[in-house]
Amino acid sequence: MPYYRNTAAHQPDALDAILALRPAGADTAAKAVTNLENRMKGAFIGRCAGCTLGVPVEMYSVMRMQAVAMETGTPFPPTTYWKGSDHPEYVHYGVNVRADYLEPNLCQVPVDDDITYVILNMLLLEKYGKNYSLDDVGQFWLDVLPYACTAEDEALRQLRSGTKAAYAANSNEYIEWIGAAIRADAFGYACAGDPAAAAKLSYNDAYLTHRQNGIYGEMFCAAAIAAAFTAETPLDAVAEGMKQIPAESELYKALVWAMEQNPANYLRARMLLDEKYRGMSSVHTINNMCAIVFALKLGGDDFTKCISECVAIGLDNDCTGATVGSIAGACLGFDRIPAYWYDKFNDTVRTYIKDNGSLSIEDVVARFVKLNG
Repeated sequence: MPYYRNTAAHQPDALDAILALRPAGADTAAKAVTNLENRMKGAFIGRCAGCTLGVPVEMYSVMRMQAVAMETGTPFPPTTYWKGSDHPEYVHYGVNVRADYLEPNLCQVPVDDDITYVILNMLLLEKYGKNYSLDDVGQFWLDVLPYACTAEDEALRQLRSGTKAAYAANSNEYIEWIGAAIRADAFGYACAGDPAAAAKLSYNDAYLTHRQNGIYGEMFCAAAIAAAFTAETPLDAVAEGMKQIPAESELYKALVWAMEQNPANYLRARMLLDEKYRGMSSVHTINNMCAIVFALKLGGDDFTKCISECVAIGLDNDCTGATVGSIAGACLGFDRIPAYWYDKFNDTVRTYIKDNGSLSIEDVVARFVKLNG
């Protein structure tokens, strides 16, 4: 049966109501993080690597990815960056052509919204602090964000027309898509070891563009990433992140289901998702969060396998690859990420944020460490 959005009362939009419906154990105390700098670098480098690996095949079917892999000599699942593309001249966000994301040409972290939003929310927290308001988010977007996609594009249009931030998502048809979840990382990084605080910190950002499971997606990801800084395994971080969303919500139930499955490989993982969520958009929050769980199950404590399997599963696989890289990188630490995944980044990350087109990776990491002070 096709998936239809559940609008039941157990999926509220207000923060207090969301917090009241979390499962037991949600209000755990923050944990001290050892080797914060190393883990922060692992998290951010991991996100950059997972995203860059996914961009050349974003939204591709498994069959199309397999064909590109065979044509270009890229292993599949991809344990290296893509060696070629079937659409190398496609331009991403007006900055980088797709060829820039390929192994032979990599010389920095090329532009993508999954990376841009991490920097955007770092700048937001630096400007307004951890008590930032919903109106602060809306104004900051107007000030520095030139364009966006789907839910974010609609919210930006509403803001530019004079709509208040609290209402920018009211007529938005993308309110449960993955856009909010990909903006979560900065809040997890800024609350390393404190998943409850990270989820709450992400809420206003999510509410600008999303509702119900769309909001929960960002809160879940922020919490899981924060938990990853102290978790024994990436899947333990996921379990902690789940505690920060309503226990009767569709997303929570989906994550419980995903945690119960044991797919043998990426093909079986994708089959399970297609069977369970037939008719759901491939950029929906729910199926993509389940893909993240499956990738971490398949990857274990092997960073390469985590992002490789995630991209091979497909759906919105630059987004999920980025989040998996962030969780695995924070949990494992920078020292356990093979140098191959970052040695061509040259300490440079690109964005499309006004006056922040190029940043030092080391500086970004240091600024997130400072936000934990």
